[in-house]
Amino acid sequence: MSFFKKDPLQIIIFQSYGRDNHFYVRGRALQDENINLERKNIFSLLINSWKRFESDEVKNTSLTITLSNNYKIETKTDEKGYFVVEKNLKNLSELTNSEGWLHFEVSYTNANQGRKINNKNRFSGELLIPSETAEFGVASDIDDTILHTGVISKLKWRLVINTFFVSPFKRKALVGASDFYSLLHLGKSGKNANPFFYVSHSPWNLYNYLDYFLKKNNFPKGAILLRSVGNMFQKKTREEKPQKQKEIINILNTYPQLSFILIGDAGEHDADIYMEIAKNHPKRIKAIYLRSVLHSKKMKRIEMLIENYSDTQFMIVHSSKDAIIHARKHGFVA
Repeated sequence: MSFFKKDPLQIIIFQSYGRDNHFYVRGRALQDENINLERKNIFSLLINSWKRFESDEVKNTSLTITLSNNYKIETKTDEKGYFVVEKNLKNLSELTNSEGWLHFEVSYTNANQGRKINNKNRFSGELLIPSETAEFGVASDIDDTILHTGVISKLKWRLVINTFFVSPFKRKALVGASDFYSLLHLGKSGKNANPFFYVSHSPWNLYNYLDYFLKKNNFPKGAILLRSVGNMFQKKTREEKPQKQKEIINILNTYPQLSFILIGDAGEHDADIYMEIAKNHPKRIKAIYLRSVLHSKKMKRIEMLIENYSDTQFMIVHSSKDAIIHARKHGFVA
């Protein structure tokens, strides 16, 4: 927050997913810290990073969600400014566009908040409802799967530098990744709108940053599913599943008639997570694509892990071109 004036208010709505009869949306009410994602000098980037994680939330405040048919839903933010809305409604697909996106608006119920509200108190949100003609869905990791991050670097130093000191304007996508994803989005017919779900262990504070990166690099539009900062530092029991795994399982349960392609990297635990999901959801996973990493020990582990694996198609991806050839061979893309 500025020391000289009150920051205006905003609402960030995270691109989510639902069904024809189920409305599911998440977001956060915050003060607008005026973060410019195209700034390039080190000092500005550091200030931007500070603002992202030192965000000033608008807690315990009432919000109104308005659908395009003027149907309204009331909700309230929690102590950290987040809100989650789940509601059973009918015929939501009638409100979607040709790509399956349902548009709505979120506003502060009480416009008299004692300070300016951006966008005339009208904040656009979108919810993905896959078409019944979708051939399959795609659940993809982000870090080191489509975005050079440095998760596997020693002490995560590259991850820190890339996240805090590099503008999303300058972040590099893996070569050919957006072409591969675009083909999967269009499917075998070349005319489909197969749904995408970007599932990452990154915190919600990086939502706008990652959304900007995906748009700038022409990746298919999809639901973006992250986690809260608090969840990153919570101790997990041995039986508790990682957040990414929980999210993908929830997606599978949301669309029981839809099969999926899972895409990740060999740097962390994507192989273990995806293989367990495929085992527990027989015939639901069409293929697993795992990006190779420059780490011989990690690659050796993955090679041993999949040596006799047969639950589904499993490919270690050394280049997007190879992945496209494989996907075309198995009838996933045109």
